[in-house]
Order: sequence, then C-alpha cells, then structure tokens
Amino acid sequence: MKNDITFKELKESGYTHKTINEEIQANLIARIKAKEPVFEGLWGYEDTVVPQLKKAILAGHHINLLGLRGQAKTRIARSMVNLLDEYMPIVKGSEINDSPFQPISKYAKDLIDELGDDTPISWVHRSHRFYEKLATPDVNVADLIGDIDPIKAATLKLPYSDERVLHYGMIPRANRSIFVLNELPDLQARIQVSLFNILQEGDIQIRGFQLRMPLDIQFVFTANPEDYTNRGSIVTPLKDRIGSQIFTHYPKTIALARQITEQEALISAEDKAQIQIPDLAKDLLEEVAFAARISEYVDAKSGVSARLTISAMENLIAAAKLRLIESGAERTTVRLLDFMSIIPSITGKIELVYEGEQEGADYVAKILIDKAVMTQFESLFPRIPKLEKEGIKTPYTDLIRWFNKNHLELNYNDTDEEFYAKLDGIAPLTAVVEENASDLSSEDQNFCKELVLWALTISNKIDKSESQNAFTFDSPGIGQFLRN
Repeated sequence: MKNDITFKELKESGYTHKTINEEIQANLIARIKAKEPVFEGLWGYEDTVVPQLKKAILAGHHINLLGLRGQAKTRIARSMVNLLDEYMPIVKGSEINDSPFQPISKYAKDLIDELGDDTPISWVHRSHRFYEKLATPDVNVADLIGDIDPIKAATLKLPYSDERVLHYGMIPRANRSIFVLNELPDLQARIQVSLFNILQEGDIQIRGFQLRMPLDIQFVFTANPEDYTNRGSIVTPLKDRIGSQIFTHYPKTIALARQITEQEALISAEDKAQIQIPDLAKDLLEEVAFAARISEYVDAKSGVSARLTISAMENLIAAAKLRLIESGAERTTVRLLDFMSIIPSITGKIELVYEGEQEGADYVAKILIDKAVMTQFESLFPRIPKLEKEGIKTPYTDLIRWFNKNHLELNYNDTDEEFYAKLDGIAPLTAVVEENASDLSSEDQNFCKELVLWALTISNKIDKSESQNAFTFDSPGIGQFLRN
C-alpha cells in the first residue's frame, strides 16, 4: 500500500496523467514487446479471441464479448485488470476516482481550488479498479447512474438543486476503471438507453441534473447470442456504440478442454496424492461434453458450458474418495464405473430439446456417456461388427464366448486389487487390450478393459445390468438361460 502524498509531490515525481485506454494500451504494448503472456489461463483462444482482443484494446474500443455460456467471457474481462498500472493516484476522498490533473466532480474541483499543491493524494490499487454488474430485469438507472439522496440533502441542509446531494451509481464510481456489465440483453431497453451518452459523449443525467462529466471508463459487455436468449436483446443504437464485438467459442480439441478442466477443477493436494486418474479417463470426461454439444437431445443454441466437465471431474474425484473412505484403502484409481457419478453434473448443465425432455435428463446423460465411450473405444480398438458371420472370427469372438459360460460383477467399493483381479481373470479381455493398447500405461490399459466391456454392451454383444453398488456383465439372455 502506497502512502498518501500531496499534489505537489505527485507532480515532482514525474507522474503524468493517462486515460485508461492509454494506460491499458501502454501496458499491453510493453508485454507484447517483452514476449510476456498477456491473458493467462485462457486456453484455446491464442489464435482466435486473444488477437481480436489485443486489436480492440489498441483501437481504444469498448468491447462486447458474445458467446454461449461457459466460454470464459467474464474471465477475459477480469484478466484485463492485469493491464492496469499497479497504483493510480486520486484526489483523496473522491467518490469517483478524480484525477488531480483532470478533476470532474464538484468535490475534487473545490478541494484543488482551496488547497492547490497541498491537495492530498491517495492511491488506488488496480484490484479495486474493476467493477462488475450482472444485468437483471430489476436493475434501474439509479443503480447504474445515480440518484438524488434526500438523506444527504437533509443532513447537509442543501437544496435538491445542489450537485452535492447526488448519490453516484456504479458507473460514475467506476471512473478510470474497467466496468463489466454481464448478460447485457437482460437489461431493460430503457436502461440500455441510459448508457448511450456515457459511451459516446460522456454525459450523465440524474433526476434532471445535466452534468458534463467526461467519465473515463473501459466498458466490457458480455452477452449470449440474440437468437438464443429469449429474455431480451441489445438495442441497436447501443450496439452501434460498442466498438468491437468479439465472438468466443468452446475448446476445439480434447487436449485444450483437458487443460481447462485441470486448471479449474477444485482438487485438493491430498486427493491428487491418493487418487490416480488415467489419461483415458480425463479424455473420456471431455468426450462427454463434446458429445453433448452435437447431441440431438441437447439444445445446441443454449450451449454446453465448460463448467460441465469441471463439475464432472470434481464428482469423479468425490466418487473415488468415497470408495477410499468406505474401503479403508490408501490409494485408488478412477474407473469407468465411477462415471455414473457424473450424471448429476450433466443433468444440471444441459438444456434439453423436446425429444430430450420426453426421454428424461438421466437417460440423456447416460446416452452421452455411452457415445463418449464409443468414440474413445473406436479410436483405440477395431470396430465391433454389427453381425457375426459364421466361421469368421473377430477380435471379440473369444471374449463374447467367455460370457456365454461366465458373468462378471464389478462393485463400486472393490479395492483396486479386488477390482482389477476380476478383470485380469478374463483372459480374452486381457488379450484384446494387449493386442491393441500395449503402448499405453498400466493405468490406461486397466481402464481399457472396462472400455471394451462397455463398448460390447453398447453394441448389444453382452448385457450389462446395474444394481445399487455394482454392475453385472453377462451374455445376452440365451447365455444366462443355458447356464441356469
């Protein structure tokens, strides 16, 4: 924290006044020249969103980030704080961050007129120069711009015609700062209109007060595409005053999606030490989100948030942790069986179309997991033929025949030793994995054994039944009948 100084000391220090655009631009240019990262933690935007963002900043534009939910729009806006100077001088006591070089409030002007070079100057850290408001239908002009404060008028014994009775809203208080208005279309049209002059001319009007206040604000708006949101839209004159509109998007590869999930999921150091997550399990988790984004049951216009996989990863870890607690084991590995625990993460984060509503959220979640399983399976193993031709042996023939005489029960609470001993006891299953996935780690090979079993059940080659704490894999009805 920097100590207060006087206006004279500030001038003697060589400090020069900069607008917020000049400040952000100077710091952006310095970072680019120094080859330093500008926007950290934004995976997959390096060649798309980030270059557009840099150009918008260099152009001095207000920015509208347009994209579906869970595309890091707010994170992008918050990351711009790092482009501000660490400390900014203001006239001490100012409600609207008055610059001593260019004061705009009556309070600051009167104080400088009275004290001159002895005007006290305080410092504001950049972390306090970020203002954020979620646009909701109940937001009014007083919240954003301000209103007359009758209590202040009575206390100070001032008439309502005196500028000092004004109570400033969030936007004037964000002077010389970044102001983020999230979900702009949700803001009522008449409230959006109140932003026109602030964006273009810098005027604000409060209860008849026509104040010429050249506010210095970097506005960042976020919004969902208009064809998705049914709650409202951005009025055309306001959109016309926003310099750059930048479209965000979901990660385009599994690898990028994994980086986001691993960065955002809240997993303790203790859990990381005790719970092993195979790489294939991490990839499968992302495949579920990719499957949801193209599913006929899910409303593509509403999007599938990156929060789905973040929440799902946390649920996956929680399932493994519960097994550790109940079994008394010291370590465990995430299994394909554990993916049933991510269903609550899926059902709460997808918007279903009519067909999906008819099937039910749980059913759709299981379908998405199955589709992800088949996508991953077919990237590692030969396709499972739909029809078995007599006399022609497939890579899975011996395994399918094994289930004609046997069945397999996998319990959620089995220790790793018990669980993998059951899988290792199926020789044809081990043979299939060794033939096609021998280059994978032992954890991934174990995961592959479950993957093969699930793929066979999805392809209707063997049956899978679920009880409260276990899955049973069996041959289709005829095999069960012959054994009985």
